[in-house]
Amino acid sequence: MSKAGSDAPSGKDKHVKCVVWDLDNTLWDGVLLEDRSVNLRGAVVEVIRTLDERGILHSIASRNEPDVAMAKLRELGLDEYFLYPQVHWNAKSTSVRAIGEALNIGLDTIAFVDDQPFERDEVRFALPNVRCIDAADVSKIPLMREMTPPFLTEDSRMRRRMYLADVTRKEVEAAHSGSPDEFLASLEMRFTVAAAKQEDLQRAEELTVRTNQLNATGYTYSYEELDRFRLSSDHELLIAGLDDKYGTYGKIGLSLVERSGDVWALKLLLMSCRVVSRGVGTVLLNDIIRRARAAGVKLRADFVPTARNRMMYISYKFAGFREVDKRDDVVILENDYSRIQAAPPYLELIVPP
Repeated sequence: MSKAGSDAPSGKDKHVKCVVWDLDNTLWDGVLLEDRSVNLRGAVVEVIRTLDERGILHSIASRNEPDVAMAKLRELGLDEYFLYPQVHWNAKSTSVRAIGEALNIGLDTIAFVDDQPFERDEVRFALPNVRCIDAADVSKIPLMREMTPPFLTEDSRMRRRMYLADVTRKEVEAAHSGSPDEFLASLEMRFTVAAAKQEDLQRAEELTVRTNQLNATGYTYSYEELDRFRLSSDHELLIAGLDDKYGTYGKIGLSLVERSGDVWALKLLLMSCRVVSRGVGTVLLNDIIRRARAAGVKLRADFVPTARNRMMYISYKFAGFREVDKRDDVVILENDYSRIQAAPPYLELIVPP
């Protein structure tokens, strides 16, 4: 186990989650508005596909006419790779920031590729945590350490398709005229909580590394550590998944409960930020609370404040936890079972026996 910010990647040591590409003289040779017959640069397609296989997303930040640029990307068969493309005449830093917000990822997990030193400097000045890469180094990108995740999972291979499905959901939501709960009900969500299996452990490790905002302790765990917990009679390692009628969100939550006598201690609780807007952020927590009450034990939880996880403390407080102790930087919380919430009516909770 390591604490995020120590052994875990931080700042520019973090692995990249999205590469943002310029177009003219970066993705292709030439300037599109001067010559519509531009050709892709040699290594670009292979680089994009290689990173996509690793679960790294792609987007666009280009000063161009949007209709013309997107038509060219469709013609080249690459448009499906780029999420939330920003094609307009505003500053590139504005585009990069908008992409980070749309994807709900930190700017310190974004890399920006451009052929112009001025554009890279503008982004670097406005957004110092963004990696800026010269387009002349495109062929080297897959070899960079920050572009090589420590593991590949089924969720990472499907990541772009999951985000594309979410784009569809957001479009449907924008056109929806009913209440938010009616929209959520229309998604026909199925939330599954189950004991983690060996085949889940790589994704479980990935979740501890990638999840910062909704991680109650900020701790990361290795595959081997998680496997020991999975096999331990004193621990319960639970993994949560979410699906709806548009497809799967993949495995999106993880918890580790340490069981000792009449006390259960929630040592790890995290949820992927991607599903917060789906109203499922506390489903796993409330399921654990119900299990603990049914077992007739006290339920405690560790909380370690980090720069980004304040929302988890609030979630614990709303769920009926109160502070009972503090050990160094670990706040010990205990639930009084006064606010046990059922699963939201707009989803089906599936808990295999």
